Amino acid sequence: MPQLTTNDGRRLAWREVGSGPLLVCHPGGPGFSSRCLGDLAELARQRTLILLDPRGTGDSDRPADPSAYDLDDYADDLEALRRELARERLDLLGHSHGGFVAMRWAGTHPEHVGRLVLASTTPRFTDAIRDARRARVASHAGQPYFEDAMQALRAHQEGRYANDTELTALYAREWPVFVPLGFDAGPAFEALLQAGTNADALRHFNEHVAPTMDHRSLLQAIRSPTLLIFGELDPFTSAAGEMADALPDATLIVLQGADHFVFLEDEHRADWSRAVLEFLDS
Repeated sequence: MPQLTTNDGRRLAWREVGSGPLLVCHPGGPGFSSRCLGDLAELARQRTLILLDPRGTGDSDRPADPSAYDLDDYADDLEALRRELARERLDLLGHSHGGFVAMRWAGTHPEHVGRLVLASTTPRFTDAIRDARRARVASHAGQPYFEDAMQALRAHQEGRYANDTELTALYAREWPVFVPLGFDAGPAFEALLQAGTNADALRHFNEHVAPTMDHRSLLQAIRSPTLLIFGELDPFTSAAGEMADALPDATLIVLQGADHFVFLEDEHRADWSRAVLEFLDS
């Protein structure tokens, strides 16, 4: 598996699949390896995908400091990857938390951005996002799994997990209320199980990053063409307008009927992949 050694002595690893021009893909989470992206087979037919395992996930080492999961830390790893690949500019796709990292890296190193894809992400957490998430959870009331899912969700939100195994067990119980009522929660959860999770990364994000995260000013610094691609049902889609307004060169696509993990939704993944490839090739 390709890898580099960071300045602090960690292994940072990735998978390479496909053929064609390079596209670096940063998964979400935080705490998920690149396995949560699935196979991205449609993209791999036309692009060489660099599927990064972020720090502390997959084959990438955990930092010695369990709090070294700031967005700047992740962005530094992306910059180390760019230098290792010996590329002046990178085409980069960031999904969800990977989008937070992509915004931080691209806004800090705009001269090294080729084309940028920000998928199902947001520059900040707004009342609209929180309200949409609450409404989604409430829509499951009365389902057989609802009460147990709510207990797990409260434990998750309060940080009542001691390690990766306990966090994964909470995800298993609460995952049904993370998707729209009637959606098949299986594909995304199976991808999560394949990806593994990092409890330190999630705890640090929830306690120290999410409350104050705001990348709107960084978006203004990104001069490269940027695709914003969302599923219509995703709570993050409420941020699409302000992102498009902040970016100097933005293309916005919202896929009707799709949710957060569009590339894992059988009825939407082809349209998602086509839109990404057409943007990269335009």
